[in-house]
Amino acid sequence: MKEIHDFKVLERRQLGSRYFALVLGHGGRMPAVAPGQFVEVLVEGEPKVMLRRPISVHDVDEERGTMTLLIQIVGNGTRKLAALQPDDKLNMVYPLGHGFSTDIPAGSSVLMVGGGAGIAPLLHLSKVLKDRGVDCTILLGGRTAELIPVRDEFEPYGRLCIATDDGSLGHKGLVVEHPSFSESYDMIYTCGPTPMMKAVARSAAQRGIRCEVSLENMMACGVGACLCCVTDTDQGHRCVCKDGPVFDISTLKKWYQC
Repeated sequence: MKEIHDFKVLERRQLGSRYFALVLGHGGRMPAVAPGQFVEVLVEGEPKVMLRRPISVHDVDEERGTMTLLIQIVGNGTRKLAALQPDDKLNMVYPLGHGFSTDIPAGSSVLMVGGGAGIAPLLHLSKVLKDRGVDCTILLGGRTAELIPVRDEFEPYGRLCIATDDGSLGHKGLVVEHPSFSESYDMIYTCGPTPMMKAVARSAAQRGIRCEVSLENMMACGVGACLCCVTDTDQGHRCVCKDGPVFDISTLKKWYQC
């Protein structure tokens, strides 16, 4: 069920020069948020930003009634959000979209592959799957170590592997070149830059491993009304914001084979 609330900023953490995290709460009941779902944030006081901004849910604390967003600073909207401080308000529509599948049997082995800001939804996913008794390998990549924020937060929830283009942390090279990537898994999840996700999807398809990707099309409305996020799938055109952002690659052959 979609809701709209003014959230209060409870905590703000700067994570290097490119990222920051906001811990948010509104003092009321928090609806269930599935891993991979997102929020639409209203950016107030910035005349160059007319539309809400879609941001993945990074973490949820049901006991505290809080939600955490991990945000990369890329433009006017995110720079304005970066100026928020504790006790400021942030209006959000949530939870939106179709998230990752979590009906994985206990004892299964899964791989999560995240790149850049695409690591954001994987923390909530790793927590949920660990609670289900699933064995998680979490493979995070970036151009440099600085561009892989909050990596330590993943350590309690699975085997953490790192790949950086410049070798500043972990394996030097792409995530698909990391030794852990070629191991056997029952399921692969991925979110990040499109070329990375396509490479992950192609490899999963070749190995016969079920795989889900979280697409990052532009999403203005979040409810499938504006049609700006439509993508071509094997089942016809679908709105990424409403039918996704998470899709099983069995429906995306046109997408990852190009």
